[in-house]
Amino acid sequence: MASHRRWDATPFRQPVSHVQDHNVPVQEVAAVETADAIAEALRSCATGDQSAMATLYDLTSAKVYGLALRVLRNPAHAEEVTQEIYVEAWQRSDTFQPGRGSALSWLLTITHRRAVDRVRSAEASARRDQAYGADDPAASPVDPADQAVATIEAERVRGALTSLTDTQRQAVELAYYDGLTHREVAHALDVPLGTAKARIRDGLIRLRSALGGD
Repeated sequence: MASHRRWDATPFRQPVSHVQDHNVPVQEVAAVETADAIAEALRSCATGDQSAMATLYDLTSAKVYGLALRVLRNPAHAEEVTQEIYVEAWQRSDTFQPGRGSALSWLLTITHRRAVDRVRSAEASARRDQAYGADDPAASPVDPADQAVATIEAERVRGALTSLTDTQRQAVELAYYDGLTHREVAHALDVPLGTAKARIRDGLIRLRSALGGD
């Protein structure tokens, strides 16, 4: 199984901005970065072909890094997450199902989830720091009731998000949690603008229904 294989990411730990510097015009590189080529590289990764992983990295790292950067808003953290994504992609390449979406969408879904997890981890750490500083006389008092209501509401929204499809949830989180415009969401997910808008609209309708809206 691909999940038991080990892949050394060291050769790929270089600034993402330099990944595609092969003295080839960007336009020509973009022309050959087809969905079929990405899918073929991912399928080859599942067989243990490390050269295919290098190809996959070259074809997709700019978009993976771009999405991670949009979520994290920190270049160093985005670089770290990008490297983590390709290790995970190598380990899980045999789980890719073409019938459920493109290889690039599969990769970007993993990227978004891991980047959001990193943000939530940082927020949890900040909350702990704030709690430890609660005895500071200079700290602003926090109403426990208000804090409890905010926590409950956040949990309700997180629970309701699970009722969305993967594509709807990803689009809604990018637009409303990460503050991306519809056009930026479309670019991050590599889908037409109309598709991005539809996913956000349908996701919000389903989210409202799950939260008990009319």
